[in-house]
Amino acid sequence: MTEGGPDMVRIPGGNFAMGSDRHYPEEGPVRRVAVAGFWMDRAPVTVAAFAGFVAATGHVTVAERPPDPLLYPGADPALLRAGAIVFRPEGFAASRAPGSWWSYVPGASWRRPEGLGDVVAERADHPVTQVAVADAEAYAAWAGKALPGEAEWEFAARGGHEGSDYAWGDALEPDGRRMANTWPGPFPHRGEAGPHRYGTSPVGAFPANPFGLADMIGNVWEWTADYWSPHHAATPGCCAAANARATDPSASFDPSQPGIRIPRRVLKGGSYLCAPNYCRRYRPAARHPEMEDSATTNIGFRCVVRA
Repeated sequence: MTEGGPDMVRIPGGNFAMGSDRHYPEEGPVRRVAVAGFWMDRAPVTVAAFAGFVAATGHVTVAERPPDPLLYPGADPALLRAGAIVFRPEGFAASRAPGSWWSYVPGASWRRPEGLGDVVAERADHPVTQVAVADAEAYAAWAGKALPGEAEWEFAARGGHEGSDYAWGDALEPDGRRMANTWPGPFPHRGEAGPHRYGTSPVGAFPANPFGLADMIGNVWEWTADYWSPHHAATPGCCAAANARATDPSASFDPSQPGIRIPRRVLKGGSYLCAPNYCRRYRPAARHPEMEDSATTNIGFRCVVRA
């Protein structure tokens, strides 16, 4: 049996009820899925780990390269500069428009998630952000690993809590205890001061799940290897799909943007921006589409070794 490294956890094989019929429509229908055993990173890849990869390989991330104009027909030329998408809650206060808290910021990258000073030392133990799928896959290949499939990720996140809303049970904050780095208070108003202010937190700052995995819920969204589909494929009630994967990139294109032919991947886990009044996707079953070239302040990744 191939073994993962010291910072990986062995996830036993098994089958489980994947998805949910109680929340967002894209999470259904619930289906039985069988997953083979694998190793998974104990926590999201950190800024320090990613910095080691860049130092060893010279990798230049997607956010550090100017976008290809051919991929973005009609785009504002001012936006076709190296940069990334940054969360800025003050934008909401100015316009009150949903989504106005996001800005494309030239110069933003994994080193400078908000487009400001270098945070490599300050946030060494935080999840790396502003990484697109190509960056995550390059890191994984360098480390001898891979991105998890959606079913693998959800099975691991549940930690044996099949059918529960959350990775730890059915209460968001059991006995008032915060279990994950999610938004403190009504989104998008600034949260309380102190250790629960908005933004990423050091990996492992919140309780691990029963498999010993940290930050599967909240902190940052995590890329998976699967391409987006608007719902799960149903399986016969008698059978479990084996290591179900969505592998067709052409089926993942955003129909609302027919001129942009960029595949979308499945994100899992929610982030520090999820709240009861907005993006209630801090659950194992939750899923979200994202163009694979996207780099934002709330998307990271972790890796697996299949064996």
